[in-house]
Amino acid sequence: MITVFWVENNVSETSRQRINHALDHVQPDRVPVDFCSHRASGIMAIAYRRLREFLGLPDRPPRVHDVVQHLAMVDDDVLERFGIDVIDLSRYFCEDESDWKPWKLPDGSDCLIPAWMNIRKEGDDWFLFSPTGRNLGIQKPHMLNFDQTYWPMVDGVPEDLSNLPEILSEVLWTTPGPPNPATTTPADMAKAAKALRESTDKAIVAPVPFGGRLMETGQFLCRNDNFLLALAAEPEAIHRLLDRLVEVYIPPMQEFLEAVGPFVDILRFGDDLGMQTGPQISPAMSREFFKPRHSLLWNKAKELTGKKALLHCCGGIRPLLDDLIDAGLDAVNPVQTSCNGMDPSGLKADFGDRLCFWGGGCDTQSVLPHATPEEIRTHVLERLEIFAPGGGFVFAQVHNITADVPPENIVAMFDAVAEFNG
Repeated sequence: MITVFWVENNVSETSRQRINHALDHVQPDRVPVDFCSHRASGIMAIAYRRLREFLGLPDRPPRVHDVVQHLAMVDDDVLERFGIDVIDLSRYFCEDESDWKPWKLPDGSDCLIPAWMNIRKEGDDWFLFSPTGRNLGIQKPHMLNFDQTYWPMVDGVPEDLSNLPEILSEVLWTTPGPPNPATTTPADMAKAAKALRESTDKAIVAPVPFGGRLMETGQFLCRNDNFLLALAAEPEAIHRLLDRLVEVYIPPMQEFLEAVGPFVDILRFGDDLGMQTGPQISPAMSREFFKPRHSLLWNKAKELTGKKALLHCCGGIRPLLDDLIDAGLDAVNPVQTSCNGMDPSGLKADFGDRLCFWGGGCDTQSVLPHATPEEIRTHVLERLEIFAPGGGFVFAQVHNITADVPPENIVAMFDAVAEFNG
C-alpha cells in the first residue's frame, strides 16, 4: 500500500515552495525531487548518454562539468521528464559553446568538457594539469575517473601557509568546473543568478566556493593516511592549517554570497567525514578540529543570506549528526543508507524533526546497479514511506549514478517517486 501525504486542501505548490517546506519540516504537497543539484549526487556521463538514448531524447554530447568524476550536467529536458524541483546555480554560467571543448569518454563516445581544463593524453594515459602545468591526476585506460597523483603537503604541513591559495590551485579536487573563476566576476554571478531566478520556479542551490571543506581539503593536501595520523600526532599543525583554510575560504564565500544570495534558496557545502563502517574520526576529535570551524563557516553564510545550509557528507556519520546540527546544519546529503548506523527508520525517528534528509531515496551501491526495475520500485516506495512524513525530506539517490547503471533502472527510480506522489 502506498501512503500519499498531502498538505491541507491539496494546494498545488511551486517547486521552490515545495523545497522550502521540506527544509522547514512542513509537509509539502508532494515529495520534492532532486537530480544532480549537487555534483556528488549526480550521474556519470556514460550513464547519462545511455539515459538520454533510452528516453528517446535528442542525441547530444554530454557536458562533463566534473571531469575528475566524469559527471554530466543534466539538461532541462531530462529535468522536466522526471519532475525535478531543484537546480544547481553553477550550471547556468557556461551557456556559450566557447565554454566547452570536445573530449572522449572511456567508452569512446563524445563529450564536452570545460574549455579551460588543462588536460592531455600521453601514451595511453590521460593527465590533468594545474594552470602552472603541474600533473595533478591520471586516468589510465578503462578508468572511469581521474586519480590524484600530487599532494602538496605529503611531507607535512609547512610553517609558512601564506601561499595557501596558490597551493590549493594545485590540488586535483579543487580543479574548477563551471563557473570559471578566472573569468567570472561577482557582477556576472549576480546577473546570472537574477536571470535564473526570474526564469524558473525551481529552487536554486548555490555552491559555496571551496565547499567549506576542511577534512577533505586536509586529505587532498596531505594525503588521507598522513592527515589522519597528523590529527592525532601533530594536532598543533592541523589546527594551524584548518585556521588558515577558514581564513582563505571566507573572503570568496562572502563575495559570492553577497552577489547571489538574494536569488538562491539553499547553500551547498561539502566535507566527507564518514566511511562504510562509520565516521573517519571519533566524535571527540570532530568536536575539537571541525565542529567550531564548520559552525563559523555555515553560520557566516547563513547570516549573509538568510538561507539554510546543506552539507554533502558521505558515509556512516550518525554519531556526528547531533554535533553537525548543533553547528548550524539544516540538511544533509547523500544519506548513505548502506553504511553502518544509517538505517533510514532510525535516522528519521531520531533526527527527522531537526535535519532535512536530502537523499537516501535509492541505494546506488547495491540496488540501483543490480536490481530489476520492479525491485527498484519497491525499494524506492519503502524509502518514501519512511522519509516523507512531516517534510524534512528531498528525494535523491545516494551519491552518484555510476556508469554501469542501466537506464531503465534510473527511469524506474524516478517513476516510483511520481507514483508515490500520485
